[in-house]
Order: sequence, then C-alpha cells, then structure tokens
Amino acid sequence: MPPTPAAASSDRDQLSALLRACASGDRAAFETLYGRTSAKLFGVCLRILGQPSEAEEALQDAYLAIWRKAGQFDARLASPITWLAMIARNKAIDRLRADRVGRAGVPIDLTAELADDSPTVAAQAETQAEGRRLRSCIGELPGEQRNVIRIAFFEGCTYEEIAARSDTPLGTVKSWIRRGLIKLKACLER
Repeated sequence: MPPTPAAASSDRDQLSALLRACASGDRAAFETLYGRTSAKLFGVCLRILGQPSEAEEALQDAYLAIWRKAGQFDARLASPITWLAMIARNKAIDRLRADRVGRAGVPIDLTAELADDSPTVAAQAETQAEGRRLRSCIGELPGEQRNVIRIAFFEGCTYEEIAARSDTPLGTVKSWIRRGLIKLKACLER
C-alpha cells in the first residue's frame, strides 16, 4: 500500500527539521539524518559509479557537503530527499569525471561485500509504491523533458554531456530539465 499523503508530508517535515537542525550545528540531528537517508543516497552514488568503494567515497563527500550546506536547503524549491539526492548525484558525477578509467558495473563477486542493510517488507512496499508513482509522473512529462531527466538522473550524465548527445543547445537542455523537475515535483505532491 502506498504511503498516505499525510505520512509522506510527515516524512518531508521531519527531514526538513533535521536539515534545519544540522544548519544550526546539531550533530545528533546530522546522525539521525544520515541514518534515515544514507541507504537511498548510497544507491544514487552506486548507480552512477558502479563500484561500492567509489560510491562510499562519493557518499562521504556528499554528507560533508550536506553538513556544510544544510542552511541552504529551501523546502519551497525541493523536497528534502530530492535536495539530498541531488547533492549525492553531483558528488558521484564529480568522482566519475575525475577518473573515468576503470569504472564498470559492480562485479558479481563484489556484491557479497555490500553491507546488508535489508529494508523491511513495509519499507520495500513503500519504495515500490514510490517507484511506481515516480514512473507514472515521469511518463506524464513531454518527451524531451522525460528523456533528458532520465539521462541526467538515471545515467548520471551532466548537462553538457546531454547537450552533446542530443545535439541540443546547453541552455535548452537546462530549461527542459528545470521545467521537467518542476512538473515532477507538482505531480509527486498530488
């Protein structure tokens, strides 16, 4: 069963409160924020980098940036998890740019070394419901916005790479992504 709008709102409110506390230097709030979001952000980094050790490094960089920039979070512009995921994505892309050589998918023999932070059945059901909702909202976007958002967030490409791949001006790509994210946010908040 998908989370109720009240539960989703409560979660957003709690994460927003944790970010405000982090901005004030509250280390306990930061620890709680890490505990609640690190698995999801690690997944973002791993999807882009493909190697657990690289993803862990990017995740560490992301949380350092989150600690420093927590005061910049604005709930009017993005949900807390979206803001956190963007920081993680950017740090992973930075690592990817720094050294593209040797980056590949996670070898099957390394998968056993991944920490087993298995989510509960309820958490899995919630994640699946969120995924279905996200796919549905992405499906409602106009074609060019849908395509560039998929490339940017699921393949980890930069704006410049997307512009080059699609032979589209950089400003247009940025515009499509911005407008698409605004529509996605509105759709997900319904």
